[in-house]
Formats: sequence, C-alpha cells, structure tokens
Amino acid sequence: MKHFIIYFLLFAPCLCTAQAIDSSIINQIDSLLKVSQDFTDRREFEKALEINAIAEKITLDKLGRESAEYVSCCNNRGTINYYKRDDKEAEKWYLESKNIGEKVLGNEHPDHAHSFNNLANLYADLGDYSKAEIMHLEASKIREKAYGKDHPEYAYSLNNLANLYFDMGNYENAEQLHIQAKSIREKALGKEHPDYAASLNNLATLYFEMGEYEKAEPYFLESKAVREKALGKEHPNYAASLNNLAGFYSKLGNFKKAEPLFLESKSIREKIFGNEHPKYAISLLNLANLYADIGLYEKAKPLLLESLAIWEKAVGKEHPNYIICLISLADLYFETGNYENARTSYYQSNSILKSTLGSLHPLYIGSVFKLAEWNNKMGNYYLADSLYLESKSLTEQVLGKEHPNYSSCLNNIAVLYENRKMFEDSEKFLVELSSLEQKRISKASSFLSEIELMNYTATFQKRINNLGSYILARNLTETKTGKLNEIFFDNALFFKGFLLNSILRQDNLANISPQSQEINNQLKSYQRILVAEYAKPLDQRKRISELEEKVTTTQKELAHLVTGYAGIIRQLNWQELKIKLKLNEVAIEFIHFQISFPNKSDSIMYAALLLKPDESQPIFISLFEEKSLDSLLQLNAERKTDYVNNLYSIAGRGAVALETPKRTLYEMIWEPIEKYMEGIKTIYFSPSGLLHRINLDAIPVSESETLADKYRLIELNSTRQLVIPDQVEIMNNDAVLYGGIQFEADTIFHKNEPVIASRSRGELSFSSVDSSLRGGSWNYLPGSAREINSIESILKKSKVKITLKTGYGATEESFKNLGANNTSSPRILHIATHGYFFEDLIKSSQKSEINSQNENVFKMSDHPMLRSGLIMAGGNATWQGKQTIEGREDGILTAYEISQMNLSNTELVVLSACETGLGEIQGNEGVYGLQRAFKIAGAKYLIMSLWQVPDKQTSLLMTTFYKKWLNAEGPDNGGKKMTIPDAFHAAQKELREIGLDPYQWAGFVLME
Repeated sequence: MKHFIIYFLLFAPCLCTAQAIDSSIINQIDSLLKVSQDFTDRREFEKALEINAIAEKITLDKLGRESAEYVSCCNNRGTINYYKRDDKEAEKWYLESKNIGEKVLGNEHPDHAHSFNNLANLYADLGDYSKAEIMHLEASKIREKAYGKDHPEYAYSLNNLANLYFDMGNYENAEQLHIQAKSIREKALGKEHPDYAASLNNLATLYFEMGEYEKAEPYFLESKAVREKALGKEHPNYAASLNNLAGFYSKLGNFKKAEPLFLESKSIREKIFGNEHPKYAISLLNLANLYADIGLYEKAKPLLLESLAIWEKAVGKEHPNYIICLISLADLYFETGNYENARTSYYQSNSILKSTLGSLHPLYIGSVFKLAEWNNKMGNYYLADSLYLESKSLTEQVLGKEHPNYSSCLNNIAVLYENRKMFEDSEKFLVELSSLEQKRISKASSFLSEIELMNYTATFQKRINNLGSYILARNLTETKTGKLNEIFFDNALFFKGFLLNSILRQDNLANISPQSQEINNQLKSYQRILVAEYAKPLDQRKRISELEEKVTTTQKELAHLVTGYAGIIRQLNWQELKIKLKLNEVAIEFIHFQISFPNKSDSIMYAALLLKPDESQPIFISLFEEKSLDSLLQLNAERKTDYVNNLYSIAGRGAVALETPKRTLYEMIWEPIEKYMEGIKTIYFSPSGLLHRINLDAIPVSESETLADKYRLIELNSTRQLVIPDQVEIMNNDAVLYGGIQFEADTIFHKNEPVIASRSRGELSFSSVDSSLRGGSWNYLPGSAREINSIESILKKSKVKITLKTGYGATEESFKNLGANNTSSPRILHIATHGYFFEDLIKSSQKSEINSQNENVFKMSDHPMLRSGLIMAGGNATWQGKQTIEGREDGILTAYEISQMNLSNTELVVLSACETGLGEIQGNEGVYGLQRAFKIAGAKYLIMSLWQVPDKQTSLLMTTFYKKWLNAEGPDNGGKKMTIPDAFHAAQKELREIGLDPYQWAGFVLME
C-alpha cells in the first residue's frame, strides 16, 4: 500500500502579533513553494530545490527562522529529497520542520501533525517501523485532541497508521483502523465522498492480501461505484478502481469478469492521457497478459506490439518497461511455437539489459533464465545447462537462496539433468530444492487464509508430479532411483502432514486465550514481513536477522505458553519415522501424481511409498492409473446397493458386466504391495486422492477374509502422527450426543416471524432420495433417536456424563459452543444426522448451465469446505432458500465452520451420517470436507461414512462399537477394554459375520 507525502496548503500564522506581517511577502513565499512543488511533481528535483532555496532566503530575511513560513520551506525541502530518494537529507529537513514547528505552533497545533506524518512515511520506507509507528501515533494524538474522534482529519491519521500496519504485516490491527476510518468518513463526509471511496479501496486491498476474497469484492465494487458518482467515468481514480477490480478477478482466475473491466479502464486512460501515454501502455500490457493467460494469443499479440511501440517512443528501447514488454512478447512467441521470433526477442532483451543495467540486475538474471528455457526447448542442452547455472549463480548472489526464483533454477536444472541421465547431479539439486521450498512455504502458510493456502500449495503439486514421474521413468529403464524415494517420502510427510493440517491448527491452538492470541498475531506480522523481505534482492532486504530472531523467539514463547504448539510446528523426515516402527509394522504413504516427464501427460498414477524398519530407504511401488479406479467408483444411484456389494467382493467387477473385465480393488491396490508384507501385523497408512473413498479394511482377499482379518490397519491423516501424535488431553469424561433432530423450523418459536425468500439460494429437490438414508431429503430420522438412546445406556454403565441434544434443541449454536470460551470440549461427540457433500460443479463442463440456474448456495460455493457439512435443527428452511431469523444460526453446519472450533480435548467424533467422509480431493492434500475439518479442530479419532448407509444398520454398527469399546472386559480381551481402532474393526467384523453385506457395514471408516 503506497504512502503519500502531504502537500498541505501553506498556512498563515495563527497567532496575532503586535506587528502586522506584510501579506505580500507571505503570498510571494506561497507562490514560490507552489512552483517548487510543481517541479517536484514533474521530477525536476534540481529546479525544485533552486526555487525552494529562493523561498527560504526571503523567509529568513523577512520573517526569520522561527516562523510558520520557514517550517513550510523546511518541510518542502524534505519532500523534494524524499522523492529524490536522498533519505538522509529528507530526514534532516523533516526534523528541522518538526522542531521549529514545535516552537512556533506548539505541540498540540493540528498543522504540527503534518511533520510527524511525513517523518512516519520516511521511516516506513526505510523499514524502521518502530519509529514510523511512534510518529503516526503522535500525529493521531494531535489530531484527536484538536478535532475530536469524529473528524475527517482524525480519520486521515487512522488511515495512515492502518497503512503502516499493513506494511508491517499486522493485518489484524490494520483492519480495525481502516474500519474505524471508514466509519468516521461515512458519518462526516457521507457515502458519496472520494475519501470514503478511498477507505473502501484500502479495506478491499487489505482483505485481498489476507485472502478473504468474499470480503474484498464488495468493497472493491462499492469503491468503484462511489468514484463513478463522485468523480465521473473519465477520472483517473475511477480508471484505477476498474483496474484494481480487474486485477482481483484475474487473481481468482475469473477472466470473464476481468476482461471488460480492463477494457473500460484502458478506454478511459486513452481518453484522459491519449494513446501514446505510458499509463495507456500499462493498460494494454495488463489486457495482453490476461489474454495470454487464457491462451488467446491472437488477441494478446497486437496489444503487446502496440504497448511496445508506446514504450519505445516514450522512454526508448533501453528503459526497463520496454524490456518487460519485449519479454512478454517473447513469451507469447515461445508459447505459440514461433521459436525464431522468441529467440530474437529473448536475445535482444538480454543484450540491452546487460549493457544498461548490468549482469547483477534481477531483470537481466531473469532474461538469462528465459534464454536457458529457450535453448532447452530447442534441444541445445549444453548451452541450456550453462545458462541455467549462470542464472542460478547470479540469483543466489543477487536475490539469495530464499527467493522463489532460486527454486525455479534448481527445478529446471534437475529436469535437464534427468533428461541427460545425470542422476546424481539431479538428486543434489532436488534435495536442496525440497528443503528450501518446505521452509519457504511453512513460513508463508502461517499467515495465509485457507483458500490462499490451497492456491499456494497447488503450485507445488508440480514438484510432486515431477518426483513421481522421474521414478517411473527410471524404473522403465531399470535405473536405480537413488535418493528420489527418500525425497518423495519427505515431501509426503510435509504436504500431507505438516503443512495441510498442522499449520492450519496453529490458529485454533494459539488463540485459546487473549494472551496467546496477541502473541500469535504478532508472529503472523513478523512472518509476513520476513516473507516479503525474502522476495527482494539481497541488497534491498532490511532487518532479516532481526526478523528471523523475532520469529524464533515468538514461536518459543507460544510453545512455552500453549501445550502441543511445539509439536505442531515441527517438521520431520522419513528416518525419524522409521525409528518408531517395530519389526512387524510398516508405514505406507499413498501418493498420486500426474505424469509430467519425460513428456507431459493427462495420465494420473497412484503409488505407495512403503517404509519398513529393516529397509535402508522407502520403497516405491507403482499401483494403477486413476482412470482405472475412477471407472470402478462411478456410482449408479439406482443400483447403489448392488454396486457397493460387487465392489467389495472377490469378483469385484462392478454392478454391470463388461466385455473387458476390470481389475478388482485387491488387484489394483493391494496385490502389488502384498509381497512386502511377510511377517507384518500392523499397517499404518495415509490415503491419497480417490483412495479416500475406499474402505481398505473391507477389500476381500478370499471368500471368507478381508484385509482387516489379515492385518491391523490403522488409517492416519499422515504417517507423521507416529512420531508426533495428535495432542488430545482428556479433561473430562463427557459425551454430547446429537440425534432425533427436527430439521423443520420450530413453528412455536417462529410462529410470529416472517420467512423471507433469499435471492442467493434456490430450492434443491431431493425427491428421488430414499428418506431412510442419512443424506438427502432431510426428513426426520427415527433411527437416530433410538441410536443415541441406546448409546446413552451403554455410556452410563461406564460412568460417562451424558448430554443429549435432540429435536429443536440440537441447534447449530449449541454445537459451536462446544470447546468455546476456554471450556473443554467433550471426550466423546456423537452426531446422528443428515450429512451432505457436493462435487465442485463450478469446474465442470456445465459451468454456464449451472450458473444460469438459481442453485443452492452450499452446492455452488467455490469453497470446498462449504460444500460439505451436517444438517442441524431447523436446517431445512435455509436449505430451501429461506432466510433465517436475524441473530440465529441457519442450521447448516459447514465443514469450514467446524474447522474454526477448538475440539482439542475430544478423543472421538462419530459422524453417524451419510457421506461424511467425502469432500473435494485437492492433489495430495487430502479431502477438503468434514474429516479435514474435525482434524483441524483437534479431534483425535474420527468415524465417518463413504456412502449413504441405511438408518437401521447404522444404529446397529454404532451400538455394537460402543459396547466393544467401553464394556468389552472379558476373556477374549484378557480383561482389558478394547482400543477405539480394535473395537471399531471388531464391530464391523461382527456385522459381517451375522450376514450383513458390505453395503450395510463397510460404509464407515475410522481415521486417527
């Protein structure tokens, strides 16, 4: 967010004196300073200083040093030097202005606040945020006393302080101050004032940076509307709003919305500045880049050529902006296969940059990297090798190893060496790449929102694809995989274990008290600044060592204050996991990746990374292509029972006979692994991709046995949990049971309340769904009431304190109160209700058709954790598109809302509802649904379902499980109670043995 030095109106002395001052002298000084400021605006700094010197001499001769006019001269001289980037001179004259102003005006005069404000902006630019904060706070204090808290001048100070906190990465404080400034401006100036629009734009920018896109968009839109009304459609600020909004939509990938905004902004700038102005050229470049991003190269090319011509005429061929445009044009040629023109443009830009900026400038280093890519594409591998190494060396020297560009160099060199069969050299770079990326991502992820984290980590899925593809390629040529298996396993531990769950739990755990929350917010601020500094060249970085020390100290403070925090932020490697395994145990990380080497393919492969205590490194086992498993999992809603039963049978061919029989689940998933299982009793495994939708326990190995009969299978979110188990401290012996829920609105409560249809939600019909199943029509489930009553009697025998939530009392509010306000969440949480999950239809080929229908908001959300959830009391009204009573929850408990709760004292969550194990699969990141939500919230064990299990059989499974877990003391167990995993497996086995088919018992899975 930019800082602005204030060119305030020069003021006449505010105190009457006995001797009148000649107003013509003051007018002369004012005029000279105005001319000086005009020269500064045109960046003619020497002329500006000359004119300012004349004004100074007149002032000193006629009015003296201690005069308001001399304060203005000093301030103006500081401003000229500020824009010259002569920071020492700027500070000198700003301090002079402040010190004399203090004598002339007094500490509490409102005009004296300008000196503090300008010093604050200077210190902020120098990275001295502590001094900048002191100055802004002082300016704010003066204006508050002079004008009061409802005045626009006070709002101006709040806005400046908020901008500083934004730069400091302290988004939480920035948000509060921007909201306060907006409120003052709204009251004092009205909603049609440009300053109010500026506050809206600042808030939008803040939310955009925070990843809270749903908050950013309305503010961007409102700011644009205000500027249109107040300034008109031909004002530069209105054009800027259009450009900001277009950039926002582009970042979200919504190019359809971005394009008309970029076009309108371009048109306005053409009218205001003409078609030869640099600002118009910027609009052309923005629009061209958008077209290039979506593959519309024919539209992008003429825009780039026009922009290039403007830059050449306005600033010449040696200006960086001309080169940036030239490189964009070269990229376009490269992408469209016009390699000769690409070569000409790349070499031209490289030559100009070296001669004008030198070999240590980031733009030149980037041009070397582009040349390396071009030569690599052309098969000039030796030259590409030399250029890549030059780019890597220069990047390290100028930008440092922490910069993302350094990682790009390592990656491309590794790809080149894999192609050239230089495997040892390739592995050296891959090891370094993996370590640097994990450090960089973990720093950034501590302050990213969940959506930002999803988008950010998706870019690194390509690295996973590359690792798997390298191993497959080596296997085809019977080449040893070297260290690739180790690197692959460490990446799996990082992405599936540390990053994607632990990092998201930091907030939940760290915010348990006001003290820890404040420390956590400070940590986020330090991390944001540090990541921003790492993105700069080495010679421009500020206070790196100090910031790193502050991050380390703050993390230690949180670890000391919050139980379990140290384990959450700790990373580990495969060797640490191997030490934890006994001789009869193995750990399996299932992984899937798109084949990207030696040629890119649409094929997605599944593999198992097997870790045994007696092996020197992890074992890579290739399994199957995703399309093979996907064809088995294509549900036929009308024959779902037959489909599931056939899936988990020896025949395993699906519900429909095929001319070419499909491989069974056993043949696809387990047979390749089986030969490594001799002597193994316990298998810890973490699924990936479509394997989240398979019950591994239920896969048959014979007519009478399943995998669960041969092995003790423990499903984990990540095998990392064997080294750092989930920290659940049992603070009570409480159980909260939800069941027998009334999904219609409480007519007694609502009888005098109107129900208003919402424009954003349409009615979704479930008329074809069997209402006895948990997941569909949201009808009352009589079996769920019987279920929790039966469980209540079982729990009472074990002296568990029970709370029943039934009927209209099973509200979303009551659920969200669990573990809130520094209370402990219950040990057992059992929820018998309807569950829902929707695929991401927005990404489907029917996108336009879907958007034309007024679909249910939960079905249409672009957030995967809103498309999965549970139905609580009164939820039908919201589901049908009706508006709930103000101040009350809507009865739809989404996975996202659950993820924000604190269930760190909950040992077991049972989701006795349909499809609660489903959710959107994001790369190797797991399922974005209820299972992920409850793990982020802190629960240890989670029982959930993969399909719609009939009400009666669900109740039978649950009551059998609780009996075996809590009351199973007997000769079969040596007088000991079963563990949760053993009790769950035994309950499913008992249902199988009494003759229930897989559809009725295999739908539920247990995850630790």
